[in-house]
Amino acid sequence: MNRRRFLTSSIALAGAGTFAGAAGARDAGEGDAPAREFYELRRYRLRITMRQRFSDHLRDEALPAWNRAGISPVGVFTVAFGPDNPTFYVLLPHASLSSVHEVEQRLQADAAYQTAFQRLPSGDPGFVRMDSQLMVAFAGMPRLEKPQGAMAGASRIFELRTYESHSVAAHLKKVEMFDRGEIDIFRRTGLTPVFFGSNLVGPNLPSLTYLLVFENMAARERNWAQFVNHPDWKTLAATPGYTDAEIVSTTHSFILRPTAYSQI
Repeated sequence: MNRRRFLTSSIALAGAGTFAGAAGARDAGEGDAPAREFYELRRYRLRITMRQRFSDHLRDEALPAWNRAGISPVGVFTVAFGPDNPTFYVLLPHASLSSVHEVEQRLQADAAYQTAFQRLPSGDPGFVRMDSQLMVAFAGMPRLEKPQGAMAGASRIFELRTYESHSVAAHLKKVEMFDRGEIDIFRRTGLTPVFFGSNLVGPNLPSLTYLLVFENMAARERNWAQFVNHPDWKTLAATPGYTDAEIVSTTHSFILRPTAYSQI
């Protein structure tokens, strides 16, 4: 079995066993539905002395190489509020599982990237540790949406949220809740999504992760207040089968700031 088939089969098995229908997106889409993207979210943990050199490497070498490999737009963020500072978050959207598998091979074959990489100090990777999670986009939001207008301004901030569930069935119910109404209420109350993803590979499964963008911190406070007080949200959140006690066990939230060269 070749490496591509092994990776695709392994992820498909994990999805079937852990996420059932949430992991069923195919490269070519399902019927008339738009093809769902896959997202890799990388976290690079650094020492303080590494911050500037690693940022320069992302801006000047890694990000252009990812773009040449067909990965775009690439988001690069730092932690504004949250643990493990300094940490860089890098969001890589993929059109297919094949892209997830092939991106590193493409970087290895990228002469410009390899030449630049060889200029780094020998034996120094530039970061302490890197970990990642792989997600499949929700059917209700199958593709990443870049911030537009005021949401693309220099003062924009992002909120990265993860919801863990106590069982696969509960996880799938929370995904269903988003797809069947919660995402729409988000949009109507000023909570602007960038992506929603069901986690296929990573820690603390089963879980989902999504990213919101705000014009600034004041807008975040205002828009979340509009959401939690909206009558449609109160009705949905009280619906049997959709209550937090039934489908969500733990939540995590981080406030991220985009770097000047982030494409998201």
